[in-house]
Amino acid sequence: MSSDKAQSWAYSEDFVPEDDVLLAARERAGQLGCSVIAPGAGAVLRLLAATLRARSVVEVGTGTGVASLWLLRGMAPDGVLTTIDIEAEHLTAAKAAFAAEGVRSTRTRAICGRAGDVLPRLADAAYDLVLVSADKDGLPDYVEQALRLLRPGGVLAVDDALWHDRVADPARRDEVTTTVREVGRSLAHDDRVVPALVPSGNGLLLAVRR
Repeated sequence: MSSDKAQSWAYSEDFVPEDDVLLAARERAGQLGCSVIAPGAGAVLRLLAATLRARSVVEVGTGTGVASLWLLRGMAPDGVLTTIDIEAEHLTAAKAAFAAEGVRSTRTRAICGRAGDVLPRLADAAYDLVLVSADKDGLPDYVEQALRLLRPGGVLAVDDALWHDRVADPARRDEVTTTVREVGRSLAHDDRVVPALVPSGNGLLLAVRR
């Protein structure tokens, strides 16, 4: 990457600055060892939620609520975010972020549990947007469940889709990189969706449900 291109990438990542609430949630993530979405990718999520006027969103992998806040800021004022995390401590931190943001309790539904157990209990074709940013071992199943949950015109977003710049390198064949790469390839050829790969943050794989 040329120095000019790297500078442009850094500029775009910081184009929409994060405020104190987001920065505090990001700091909690560092303390708890959570990976969090990059600011540029967060801004893309907010834009998507606003474009969809999303009222029903599912997030797989809450962390400390950084991506949750970006989504909530783009959603309709009465929209409800269902967010799932296996760690109760993460959800507690996310709830602190929601409180600092002034989010009404009726706008979030935080579920502590394994996404593989929770997602099958959610309704078919009932959601405007599904964000998958949880562990990569279950990624293929999470994506398949997300496609079931999305209404026609709804959007799937998969964070970490470039996985620390390893996905683009065919020589990288470790298990996680291979899983992320194959999920991307599968969606690129899936007739059920219209896909795109956006290089914001650590990569954001997007797909609109036909």
